[in-house]
Amino acid sequence: MKRAFVFLVSTADAGKRFDRFLQQQHLSLSRSRIKQLIEGGRFLVNDRQVKAGAKLKPGDRISGSVPAPRLLEARGENIPLDVLYEDAHVIVVNKAPGMVVHPAPGVFSGTLVNALLFHCKDLSGINGVLRPGIVHRLDRYTSGVIVAAKNDLAHESLVKQFESRTVEKRYLAVVYGHLPEPEGLVTTALGRHPKKRMMISTHTRSPRQAITRWRVLELLRYFTLLEIFPKTGRTHQIRVHLSSLGRPILGDPVYCQKKRLKEVADPEVRSRAEKFPRQALHAADLRFSHPESGEPMEFHAPLPHDMEDVVEFLRGR
Repeated sequence: MKRAFVFLVSTADAGKRFDRFLQQQHLSLSRSRIKQLIEGGRFLVNDRQVKAGAKLKPGDRISGSVPAPRLLEARGENIPLDVLYEDAHVIVVNKAPGMVVHPAPGVFSGTLVNALLFHCKDLSGINGVLRPGIVHRLDRYTSGVIVAAKNDLAHESLVKQFESRTVEKRYLAVVYGHLPEPEGLVTTALGRHPKKRMMISTHTRSPRQAITRWRVLELLRYFTLLEIFPKTGRTHQIRVHLSSLGRPILGDPVYCQKKRLKEVADPEVRSRAEKFPRQALHAADLRFSHPESGEPMEFHAPLPHDMEDVVEFLRGR
């Protein structure tokens, strides 16, 4: 069912951007969804379609209707989930490595969304037909904690928390070599690779701010176990930032050159590294505020068996 609305712009709101004004009206819509509806002519100023960045004047009449969430096209599948927490508003899962978060071209089943749709009959549809409830992502071969929204108000709250960078994340990674300092900060901007569109690069025509803090947790044979605290959430951010330091993640098929294996003199270590099936990156901790109560929530996912085994092996060497 559609929700119609009419707002009159007050003197206090004069000069605000159209999309920013709508964000402040408690429509339970994300910023990207508001922009999408403005561009589609759903939201009007004085019965006229204007751009999202248009500046408002006192007395302007804002009208429109919020369309009901579309029927979800992704289908639920009976896929086992490691549920860390669930209530009427959110579900927190320890994602297995190899699981894609949402359907995309070439991957239409077996995703986290398919599993959630089967498990949660009330999953939020506000984020579209292929990404219901999804407010952040983990790469396919990255394991660990991920939260999804079960209703539209929870979705809006979590999106705002991620956008305002109040969500705290802690990752664990096994990287090549040893670092010269016990901790550090990477602030190199990231964007699409100028030639290889599927890759992210520090050399890009469209740089976006990216901030990653790291700390050495343990020195291993030829490798290091790192704690990583990303402040921003750019695509492949941790993988690219660590690669830019000359310390790519073990098993990363995109940002770790194969010649790194040649630097490992121990044949048994080299063999184990060569056979590791994915990037050794794990989302260990996630902290956010509950979307209804505002209470701080914290969740932990233990190191998965494949990473635990390789760390134990390298520790023993």
